[in-house]
Amino acid sequence: MRKAFVIKAKAGQKEEYIKRHNPIWDELKIELKNYGITNYSIFCQTDSNLLFGYFEIENEKLFETIEDSQILQNWWKYMKEVLVSEDENSIKAKEIPLIEIFHLD
Repeated sequence: MRKAFVIKAKAGQKEEYIKRHNPIWDELKIELKNYGITNYSIFCQTDSNLLFGYFEIENEKLFETIEDSQILQNWWKYMKEVLVSEDENSIKAKEIPLIEIFHLD
């Protein structure tokens, strides 16, 4: 299953966002794989603060439990400093899920 989302870096924080992903934490890579996430990429729009994420999952039920991961919660808190959130109390950045309308193998 393919998943995609859009997030937005706070003003002046896109470079910091990129820096924090180079490299991401080793334990985060392992945890993402533990939740069946593969083929994960994030792209940035060069003339804005918009970021586009794409990944594939093996199991929707397993993926739905990802918020239980302490490693992911720590990462989201760390990244929330540089990303736009719904509000101060949100555990992570505001993700806008995208619906797939076309795919070519």
